[in-house]
Amino acid sequence: MIDAHTHIFATINGINKAGPTRGIGQGRMLIGDRILVITPDLGSETTFPSSALLATMETSDIEKSVLLQGPFYGECNAYAAEAVKTYPDRLTAQAYLDPWASSWQTRLTNILAKPQFRGIKIEFSEATGLSGVYPKARLDDPNLRPLWANLQREGRILTLDLGAVGASSYQTRAVANIASEFPQLPIVICHLGQPNPAVASDPTLLRLWQQQINLGHLPNVYFDTAALPVYFRNEAFPLPSCREFIKRAVNSIGPQRILWGSDLPGTLTFLSYPQYAELAEHHTDFLTSSQQRQVLSENSRRVYFSGE
Repeated sequence: MIDAHTHIFATINGINKAGPTRGIGQGRMLIGDRILVITPDLGSETTFPSSALLATMETSDIEKSVLLQGPFYGECNAYAAEAVKTYPDRLTAQAYLDPWASSWQTRLTNILAKPQFRGIKIEFSEATGLSGVYPKARLDDPNLRPLWANLQREGRILTLDLGAVGASSYQTRAVANIASEFPQLPIVICHLGQPNPAVASDPTLLRLWQQQINLGHLPNVYFDTAALPVYFRNEAFPLPSCREFIKRAVNSIGPQRILWGSDLPGTLTFLSYPQYAELAEHHTDFLTSSQQRQVLSENSRRVYFSGE
């Protein structure tokens, strides 16, 4: 199995729409005056180093993992690049980039110069990403067109977290335009478009979710399934709605468009990693064995690791 969506960080020094985010130890994060438990307790620093990730992967015999970043934990490009250097057979990474910050072009040039990065991730969600920091931001901003063109020209990958269904960050049409104009640019959308119980019960939200999933009909668009069990955490194990939404997506766009992911370490506050691995197999048990291998490993290998 390959995990298409994990995080590591030496410290938390980020930002979201509520303000700065800071680690305060014992797996806790401070956001304004609110405290969240976001990782297992690894001591006086809220951290999740590459060594902890590799140890966690070993508990479930996970072969490889993709390191992603966002403003919630804070930029750690150098830290991620060093992890890939240390574990080149196990890890690859997507770099953090804020394309609404000044001098982003220079930062992109520096990122593309590092072979450890397969591309960039834009955490665009309203709750924990750049859409909350820049409320008027649009992915179809003409000023960003050189970014997409550069990534395509360099053979890189774009990973996007578009946030909750119906949020201002849920810019399905903008992504469709990018994917159509730059057909050689692989785009991975996180969290299977973020279905949840409200989506399951609201026809309008379900339609918006299905519209986003339909982006997978484009030949360069994929989805990871990271954090799906957390969205349905109020269900009894084995969380049947996760299986139902994965099945809906497969029926719409095929298993070749879907990559399993966990969203470690934040999801470890809900279930253990062996449980996520068990659920991954259970939630895809309606597939043939070859199709299941596509979702659990081969799609990630082709999209994120084919440049090795």
